[in-house]
Amino acid sequence: MAYSNINKPTDYFNTVLYSGTGAAQSITGVGFQPQILWQKSRSAAQNHRLMDIVRGNNLTLKPDTTLAEVANSTTLDSDGFSFTDGSGENANDSGKTYVAWNWLAGGTGVSNTDGTITSTVSANTTSGFSIVSYTGTGSVATVGHGLGVAPNIVIVKQRTVAGNHWIMYHSALPSANYFLYLCDTDPQQTATGFFNNTAPTSSVFTIGTDAQTNGNTNSLIAYCFAEKKGFSKFGSYTGNGSTDGTFVYTGFKPAWVMWKRTDTAGYDWDMYDTARDTYNVAFKELVANANYAESSSTVLSLDILSNGFKLRTSNANGNASGGTYIYMAFAENPLVAGNYVPTTAR
Repeated sequence: MAYSNINKPTDYFNTVLYSGTGAAQSITGVGFQPQILWQKSRSAAQNHRLMDIVRGNNLTLKPDTTLAEVANSTTLDSDGFSFTDGSGENANDSGKTYVAWNWLAGGTGVSNTDGTITSTVSANTTSGFSIVSYTGTGSVATVGHGLGVAPNIVIVKQRTVAGNHWIMYHSALPSANYFLYLCDTDPQQTATGFFNNTAPTSSVFTIGTDAQTNGNTNSLIAYCFAEKKGFSKFGSYTGNGSTDGTFVYTGFKPAWVMWKRTDTAGYDWDMYDTARDTYNVAFKELVANANYAESSSTVLSLDILSNGFKLRTSNANGNASGGTYIYMAFAENPLVAGNYVPTTAR
């Protein structure tokens, strides 16, 4: 069983729902100051918004686009976030509903000299998450991530020049030469220029010569995730093409799941959470690569269980027979924690 030292996952990852007002307002109930704040309208086709504490208040990237970061009027507060005026920019429009996913890192960041490039790192070694800011050189280099263990996922975005993808390394892909684009439906691909065909170590990740991960003098941001038993799981599964679908063991009750088909083109990054879907089957889909409103169709659905998740669809976006998928999941409750209280199904 997946014993975890994290008794309360919501101390490190939490989801809140809110309604926009078109005016200044504060959203509370996160339980900590968000170090990453990822927002999406549920009721409208609006871009995703992502802020982090290292880049600072008032700077947003849009995970479903290749755009550069833009200014906004949002601040990261001690228990949530605030819109300082009515210009929420796709996150506070009157009459619209929203979801916000929040991660805790390690504060505003400190200098890290583990790599050949000096980085600024906000790391939480307990939950296995760090935010890494660095300036590219255009030559093969290493960047310190601060986690103390090798991350399973590294997502890199060029901040200031439009047209650059979100580049993902995922340990469940065939090798470090493979990558995925977070902001589109392409399958897994190979390119030495992103991560130099080198898996991350306990102290650094490697970047190649491509401008999207290492443009000379370019400002870049990376989000690194290392798997923590009972709290996070980053793996792969194979679909079976049945409504009695594949079961994926995580060792905890997931609070948030995202998956992507990797063996063929044309499939979205599907996102589910237990704040929007409070009982099974879960079907309120958002997609990370597009601005679509939340789906109300049950065509693509899953059960969120005490120890993982089970596909309840034959739809190829999540469960094609023989299809290969990678996923990320974070816990609502550990299966077995330090207080020895087992999680329950729902």
